[in-house]
Parts: sequence; C-alpha cells; structure tokens
Amino acid sequence: MGIHSPIRADPREHASSRRAHRMSGPRILLVIGGGIAAYKACELVRLIRKAGGEVTCVLTEGGQQFVTPMALAALSENKVYTSLFDLKDEVEMGHIQLSREADLVVVCPATADMLAKMAAGIADDLATTLILATDKPVLTVPAMNVKMWEHHATQRNADWLRQAGVAVMDPDEGPMACGEFGPGRMPEPPAILGRIAAELDLDIEVPELAPPAAAQLAAPVVQAPVDDVLTAREPETEAEVEEQAEADTEADGEEGEAEQGGGGLGELLSMIIPRSTEQRSHDEIEADLEAEPESEPEPDMPGLPDPLDVPIPEGADAGPILAKKGKASSAPPTDPAALGFDPAAQEARAMPQQIANDVQTAEIAFDDSPLAGQAAFDPDPEHRPLYGKHVLITAGPTHEPIDPVRYIANRSSGKQGFSIAAMAAAAGARVTLIAGPVHLPTPVGVDRVDVETAEDMAEEVRRALPVDIAFMVAAVADWKSRHVAGEKMKKRGSAPPALILAENPDILAGTAAGRKRPTLLIGFAAETENVIENAKSKRKRKGADWIIANNVSSNEGNSVMGGDLNQVHIVTSGGVESLPEMPKEDVARELVRRAAAALAPVEDDHD
Repeated sequence: MGIHSPIRADPREHASSRRAHRMSGPRILLVIGGGIAAYKACELVRLIRKAGGEVTCVLTEGGQQFVTPMALAALSENKVYTSLFDLKDEVEMGHIQLSREADLVVVCPATADMLAKMAAGIADDLATTLILATDKPVLTVPAMNVKMWEHHATQRNADWLRQAGVAVMDPDEGPMACGEFGPGRMPEPPAILGRIAAELDLDIEVPELAPPAAAQLAAPVVQAPVDDVLTAREPETEAEVEEQAEADTEADGEEGEAEQGGGGLGELLSMIIPRSTEQRSHDEIEADLEAEPESEPEPDMPGLPDPLDVPIPEGADAGPILAKKGKASSAPPTDPAALGFDPAAQEARAMPQQIANDVQTAEIAFDDSPLAGQAAFDPDPEHRPLYGKHVLITAGPTHEPIDPVRYIANRSSGKQGFSIAAMAAAAGARVTLIAGPVHLPTPVGVDRVDVETAEDMAEEVRRALPVDIAFMVAAVADWKSRHVAGEKMKKRGSAPPALILAENPDILAGTAAGRKRPTLLIGFAAETENVIENAKSKRKRKGADWIIANNVSSNEGNSVMGGDLNQVHIVTSGGVESLPEMPKEDVARELVRRAAAALAPVEDDHD
C-alpha cells in the first residue's frame, strides 16, 4: 500500500468512512523537536484537525526556535506545553496526565538528540519525561542531516527504539536545507497522517501527495561537451541564425506555459521583479552588432595553448556556462564520495598506529621497579633464602555467626600474619595467605584467599597443602553456635536466649597429624598468664615444631591486639628464645630469617 492511496481497515466499511472523511476523535500528543523541519508540524496539526482528531502539542526548547507556541495553539485549539516546571500544570502532575490521556504519542520531527535521549531513557525536559512516562504507543518521525542519520550511533539508537516497541518512520530522500542530498528529510505531513491512521487502525482518506519535482527524482543530466555547446551558440549562416532564433522562441514559449500552469514562487517573482534589460527582437540585436567597430584580433602569445584545444577529461560533467531559465536549483546534489568523510574510517584512523622498530626502553633498578618483592621476576633470585619454597600463612580472626547480625570472634587485627606474608614473599617464597575478615591490603607477590569461619579456613588450608613452612598465625575462634538463627534473635523479657556452643575444628592439630604435614609447622599462642609454660604445653599437645607465644593481657600487652608492636617468645624443642618488643614488621623479619635457617639443615639431611 503506497502513501498516495487511502488507508482502509476494512473494505466493507469504506463507503461509510468515505462519506464521513473524519477520524472518530483520536487524541494525538504531538512532541515537536528542535529542527528546521518543525515548520511542517503546523501543517500536520492542520491535517489531523481536519480529519477529526484532537491534537495537544508539546514544544521543546529547540522547537521554539522554529515555530511559536501561539501558532500551534491557534491551529490545535489547545494549550501548548513547553516547560516541565510549570507550577500551574504540575499541581496535578501534568506531565503524567499528558502521557496517559493521548491515544498515540507522535515525535515529529525527531532529531538525533531526541532519538539518543529516548534510547538512553533520559528525561531532562517535559518532552522526554512524558515519553518515558507514557504507556501509549509512540511514533517517531526522524528528520536530520544525511550524515547524522547514517551515523552508526543514530542507526543503533533507532534499532534500540524499534526493539523497545517504538515505531520509527524511515525519512525521505532528497535535497535538504543544508544543501546536501540523501535520506534524512522529514516525510510530508500527508504521509505522516497516513502512518498515524495505520498505527491507530483508522480508516481515513489521506490527502494525495504532490508529485516530487523532477530535479529531486532525476539524476544529474550529462551536458554536451564544450565544443558542441560553443558550436550551437555560434551559428555561422543566416539560415542557422533564423533556426536558432525560432528554437529559442519555442523554448521560451514552452517554459512560459509551464510556469503559468505551475504557478508558484517563480511566477510571483516574474510578476513583481521587472526585467533588467528591455526585450529586443533578433533584427535589433543584429543591427547593433553590425554598428559596432570590428575589434582587432589579439596577437598570438607564444607558448600558450588555445583554450579551445585543451582536452577535456573523459567523464567530466561540463555543463553550460550560464544556466537556462528555470533550470537553476538552490543546492546541487552532494556527491557522497566528494565529502570524503566516513565515521568508521575516521575512528579507525584515530586509533594509535604501531610504528615499526619503535621500541623505547629504560633501565631501572629492580628494587625500584613495580616487580620488586616478587621472587618470580627477580633477575637473580637464588640469593633469597626461601627461593623455590612454598609458605602457607593464616591470619586474622574468624567470625562464627549466631544470627544474621551477631557473631563470635576476637579482637585480632591480622597485622602480624600479613607482615609475615610480606617478609616471606620478599625472601623469595611462593606465599599463600588465608585471611579471615580483615581490611588490610594484600602484600606484593602474595596469593590471598579470604574466608570467614573456622570451617572455611580449615578447608582452604587442606587445599593449600603440601607446603614447606606453615605459619598458623590466625586467631581462630574455639567455639561456634550449634544452631544459627535465620532471623535476628529478640530479647525475651529478662531471660537471655539459650546459646548452645560447639567446638570448632583444630586447624593446627589437624595439620600436624595429616599426611601432608609441612616440613616446619609453626603455631601461635595468645596468652594472658603463664605464657611460656602454656606455650610449651601447647607445642606438645598440638604436635607443632614451634610455638610463638605473646602476652595479650591488658597489663602487659595492651598494644598487641590491633596495635603495631609485639613482644614474642619462640618456644622450640631446644628451648625458649625471647625477643624484645619491636614493630610487627621486625618481628616478622626475625621469624622468617629463623625459619629459613631452620629449614636449611633439613634439606642438607635429605641431600
């Protein structure tokens, strides 16, 4: 079905609808964007009103630069809305009512900016807000420059809108106000009226569209070569002069009849603008030419070719020097190849291009490089005491949930364990750090695994084995709630809730008794009394090689839990070594140094 034919919902109802020639009162909400084609919206309003529809106009800030609210109000006989922040209209949420009351929302013209905002769901003015808030069908009529319409971003936005259920009309092809030629022209108002009727399933008579001008549809005519044009303009014999004069008179008569029949702007200008020269007959022109003195021929200039002998390139479009009457146009068709602009090619050229043999290097010391501290990138790693060894470290507390809000834990900060991990990585070891819920940065060159409960930590330790050295620094909660409440536990008068505890897995003892026992297993003991005696007992009971004990009581160790200082006792099978109080980084360095030294004799024995 073409746009020049009536749109019919049912052939049996055509007779009655043809007599009515009017819509059955559809309500159209017309959103007018900011483009030069906005002036056509006035004619669209007139056609909709003539067909029996009701139109309410929403004029954007850009649209007000081309048409006025007063003109649209006069044509639609309804108020024109321009602002989202209108106190009188927004008392009853006017933009919501506008989007609900219409049967169809028509965006005409829909500029590239409007299509982009609709596709992105932006609502920053009245027009885009009601488009986003409407639950009625939406029809958009794009109108923009040909390159803007063909841009991949605009085509993507149009496709997104179609996928979202928005009807998008295809623009017409033809000359534009900017002088270019191609798709992007806004369709004529009768065609838009026909599309509105189709969207609403209405049976109306659409006004016939005027046939496009020949200059719009016809391809550029290849003019005759320059030699032929000059020959036709310079008749040599009297008979040829008379034939040429008769041909010009007939051509002028045909053009005059066409202008009289067609009317329009050319006829109006010919009536009000006088000719610049008096019209003369052919005999008068010949008499004036004979009365003029003959001009002397110009002397030949050596070295300069005759202009008439210059060859014309094949395929050149050489037209007449002066345009004939009625043949001039406001803007010639634009050759797409002459523009030389391809957005995709421009984006490709904008990408940085690699230059052959252009490699810039700078030598810096390894200790100053970003890879410092990672033994795998050390150019000479063998000097590191733990190079090629795998060290496992647990750090931080564990949280044993009681309900979604509460949990059982201790005040361990994880600083000592993280310091040991950093020192082990600096010593060349491959380090696996299993951390409880702490907020500390991961040391350089360390593989970190985060856990929450004691059971989670025990499982990750089993996965990390076997290792060469294990530092069990984590303060694992000894107890957990046997039953974890699904909701927050509430107070019940004066009686506290019953909390049944269960014992957590003993990670240190389980690792010592396992088949993948580390070569050097080091446990930690936080004590408040009899520090050394309890540490010795724990080393035998757990089966560890070393126990690192410290006093965390308030009277001696108030800087340990969460602090930066620590004072430890190293309990081994050979005795006890007590270190003075020092920063936790220094404690970590001393422990890693002693562990590397203790591991060396074991390797020598295996050798």
